[in-house]
Amino acid sequence: MQYFRPISLVFGADARRTIAAGDALPLGGMAHIGFTHVEVIERGGARSTLPLAELQHTDELARIAAPRSAFAGLGMNATRIMGIVNVTPDSFSDGGKLETAQAAIRHGKRLADEGADILDVGGESTRPGSDTVEATEELGRIIPVIERLAGAHLVSVDTRKAEVMAAALYTGAKIVNDVSALGHDAMSTRVVASASAPVVLMHAQGEPKTMQLNPRYLDVVLDVYDALAERVAFAEAAGIPRSHICVDPGIGFGKTYRQNLELLAGLSLFHGLGVAVLVGLSRKGIVGAVTREKVAAKRVSGSVGGALAVAMQGAHILRVHDVAETRHALEMFTASVDPDSVDP
Repeated sequence: MQYFRPISLVFGADARRTIAAGDALPLGGMAHIGFTHVEVIERGGARSTLPLAELQHTDELARIAAPRSAFAGLGMNATRIMGIVNVTPDSFSDGGKLETAQAAIRHGKRLADEGADILDVGGESTRPGSDTVEATEELGRIIPVIERLAGAHLVSVDTRKAEVMAAALYTGAKIVNDVSALGHDAMSTRVVASASAPVVLMHAQGEPKTMQLNPRYLDVVLDVYDALAERVAFAEAAGIPRSHICVDPGIGFGKTYRQNLELLAGLSLFHGLGVAVLVGLSRKGIVGAVTREKVAAKRVSGSVGGALAVAMQGAHILRVHDVAETRHALEMFTASVDPDSVDP
């Protein structure tokens, strides 16, 4: 099997010009990011770089370049921001800071004011070493928050449990964000399919409690790609249309320091799945390891740098704690590569 990773990326006005001339294809369906070459990868280490002119327009290239469907009504033609609303006592960065529903609601509204396109509400920490939370407790944490936020904002529910998914969707959440890619709870696929809900399928090797003990891959980028391809096929077979699916390579979920960096470097490969791509690296251990910042809440600049890097590889959605800072970085990058796209 061959894998096609888009490389030699161009941005902004240059992207639109080269795409219009037929010298580049849009990355992940985004008109403001194009690619002119492809790295052809085979299992076992064989790699070659080819310009588009030397490649036939295969199904793989078509999937990479095709416009993505709107996700819960949100256009995927630009990088969108998902703001994190953790209603948990033990999340790695902000656990315990939103101890009441009112505090979580205020936080969600603030993130929306700062520019979050989606508010991701979760009531169970899935940090490394965390324990499972009973569904009743998880529901008690998140339902009052979703109820208040969903009327005015696009809300996703961050959960692995079918019971929680169903209640959250009934309350007003529009998106399911599942770190187990619908693999934790056998009923979750039925819930998502019957509700016609968009879903984020994230890759994780193992359960949160033990996933960081000894993660192993033959080739982390290809292995994660194949695993997500299987979950996309599984979801489609269960009645969830591809247009309702987004994938997340799962930074920090059963990956070592080096494996996380390899996934970030090879992110453009995942556009070959033909669906929207979400990345969440905000304040995670990989950011702290690179920047040598031990306090998660102080990893803002490193997180924004990482977010900008994956946005430049065509990530459609960035899941972040620091919405305003991320939004400002994206706006500045856009203005610098495409002056005509912004007003003075």
